[in-house]
Amino acid sequence: MRWLRSTSVRAAALYTGFFAAAVVALGAVTVLATRSALERELDSRIQSEALALAQEDHTEGLEGVVQAVRERDRTPGALEYGLVEAGGRPIAGRLASASSPIGWSTLRVRESDDDSDTIRVLTVALSGGRRVLVGADLDRISILDGAVMRAFGFAFVGVLVLGAGGGYALSRAVQRRYAEMSAAAHGIIDGDLARRIPVSGAGDDLDGLATTFNLMLDRIAALMDSLRQVSSDVAHDLRTPLTRLRQRLEAALATRNLEAQADAMEGALADLDAILDTFAALLRIAQIEGGARRAGFRPVDLAAVAAAVVEAFSPSAEEGQRSLRLERRSAPMVDGDRELLTQMLVNLVENALTHTPPGAEVRVVVGETGHLPSLEVRDNGPGVPAEARESLFDRFVRLERSRSTPGNGLGLALVAAVARLHGASVDLGDAAPGLAAVVTFARPH
Repeated sequence: MRWLRSTSVRAAALYTGFFAAAVVALGAVTVLATRSALERELDSRIQSEALALAQEDHTEGLEGVVQAVRERDRTPGALEYGLVEAGGRPIAGRLASASSPIGWSTLRVRESDDDSDTIRVLTVALSGGRRVLVGADLDRISILDGAVMRAFGFAFVGVLVLGAGGGYALSRAVQRRYAEMSAAAHGIIDGDLARRIPVSGAGDDLDGLATTFNLMLDRIAALMDSLRQVSSDVAHDLRTPLTRLRQRLEAALATRNLEAQADAMEGALADLDAILDTFAALLRIAQIEGGARRAGFRPVDLAAVAAAVVEAFSPSAEEGQRSLRLERRSAPMVDGDRELLTQMLVNLVENALTHTPPGAEVRVVVGETGHLPSLEVRDNGPGVPAEARESLFDRFVRLERSRSTPGNGLGLALVAAVARLHGASVDLGDAAPGLAAVVTFARPH
């Protein structure tokens, strides 16, 4: 009963019923059309023969008509004829004994005690009050109707058999695929996040659905890995400032020196600010990855964003004995969130200014890469080893293992999150010397 309630079986039964109904309708239309065509052709032959005999009577007289009727009556399988005197006495032909009015009529002619034929007759008046009858046996049409109906009956049975067999085979195949998908889903529910829905390779809709679900599962697995990594990184990165905070507070409690207590409290506040900054950055990345800001996208001029960031950071770059300049090759427009794009560029510029020595040059280039809008931040500093570039976009990753400089390793992670939100790609390359961070956007719709 569960198999009979499946969608595939119901769909197969529905289509089989439709095809069977179509065969019945086609058979009925064919029988009616065939019968109508045969009747028209038969009427045309009867009328032609009746007019020919009337012409024979006009040209040859009674003897000519009698001879013509007798000759035609001897032809097997042809029409049937009758010639009747004015008083109703039969003259010649099988239908001579039949009584029919002038014009079209249908007669029952007895062949034997148990058999009679249905004859369609046209009666035409001749000279001298005589009448000639020309008719055809309608049972032949009925026999042909029966043959056509039997053929469609066999076709109807064939459709039912093939439909039932094909529906069964189809439903079994679909049920097998559904069972595989269900087993994979239950495995994932039980905790096997590496399991995926099997793809048969047929390229059908179920394969497309399985591929889509597998991509979704890949994304979920990546998010889960990211969540585990973030949890581990948060615990690792916050352990040091929290430990230092505890030590400072303990030291403040242990001393009665007000100046030392004030210094300890200031240091504790600085550690708390760093911790709060870390959590604020994590929350901001989570909000960006949630996609809520996408609803507020508007056309944004990348050149204007770059100009504002360069103008804001030029004084601090000069104080650090570094040069920061804007190189505007074009003024591309993108669909996005201006505030987030500004924050993304700010993080890239801060990263370049922080990790380059005095005298370095940082350039912000606005233009196109491969005919697509792009933002590029280039410096001529020491650069980053190729094998370490990809990991810089992960949370809490810092090349400085001692972590003695300010920062929490979330700047480039936020850059990657903003780029993903805008459907852009961000790549780190070799500026020879230095590092080149290139953000490439899709064309606005």
